[in-house]
Amino acid sequence: MLTWIVYDITDNKARNRVAKTCKGYGLYRVQKSAFLGDINRNQVDELALRCKEFTDQDKDSVYIFPMCSEDFMKAKIIGKAFDKELVTDRVKALFV
Repeated sequence: MLTWIVYDITDNKARNRVAKTCKGYGLYRVQKSAFLGDINRNQVDELALRCKEFTDQDKDSVYIFPMCSEDFMKAKIIGKAFDKELVTDRVKALFV
């Protein structure tokens, strides 16, 4: 299932760990603090647990949004969609 990960993390080390973890699950960076990719439900749960380990629950936030393909195709993009240097063709093709 397509999954968005969006975060606001104050500590550089924790933020880098979350980004590295997202990449490790095959997610694509679409903005500095946003990742998108196709992962299964078990991976979503694992990713949530790993992000929880790295973050300060009192200061940081991590949002994980599973999304079906039909809803993803309805997304509205205003302005520059994704940074072309950060996103592969696979994700960009979903917006065609």
